[in-house]
Amino acid sequence: QVQLVESGGGLVQAGGSLRLSCAASGSSSDIINMGWYRQAPGQLRQVVATILRDGSTNYHGSVKGRFTISRDYTKNILYLEMNSLKPEDTAVYYCNAYGQADWPQTPPQYWGQGTQVTVSS
Repeated sequence: QVQLVESGGGLVQAGGSLRLSCAASGSSSDIINMGWYRQAPGQLRQVVATILRDGSTNYHGSVKGRFTISRDYTKNILYLEMNSLKPEDTAVYYCNAYGQADWPQTPPQYWGQGTQVTVSS
C-alpha cells in the first residue's frame, strides 16, 4: 500500500507562487508514475502535470510554462512548483501515483486527500 499526503496549499494573490508537496510512504518503491490533478467546483478532475518513470513530463496547456513537476526519489516526495498563478488555477489539487503491475494486470492507483489552492484576483 502507498499513502500520499499533500501539503503546501493556501491562499495567494494572482501572480504569486506556491509550492505543493506530496509525500509518499508505505510501498513507495513500487511507484512508477506520478502526477498532479486538480478539481474546481462544478468541474471534472483535470490533469495538471505528470512525470513518468523515464523522467519525461507532461503539462496541461493552461499551466505549461508556469508550473513545474519534479520528483525527489531519495525523499519520496513529488513537487509542483506553481508560478504566475491565476484565479483560474483555484482548485483542490490532488497527488496521484501508479504502482507496478505485470501485464495484463491493472496497476494500482493511489490518491492523496487533496490540498486547497485559492488564487485571489
